[in-house]
Amino acid sequence: MMDKQPENPLHGITLEALLIDLVDHYGWAELGNIIDIRCFNHEPSINSSLKFLRKTPWARAQVEALFLSNK
Repeated sequence: MMDKQPENPLHGITLEALLIDLVDHYGWAELGNIIDIRCFNHEPSINSSLKFLRKTPWARAQVEALFLSNK
């Protein structure tokens, strides 16, 4: 069985890689201004942000949309 997703622009990109790219591009402060969630504004870290984003679909959708708008 082949797992192909030709219409999914995020296929093959992990949430961690996506988040690292955004932090490198914007920095935590600007990322927290763009997407106002606590894990970006209060003691931000990749691990805490990943944990929150994996449990919170609306926040993950905003982060993915921001990533796609930069590509």
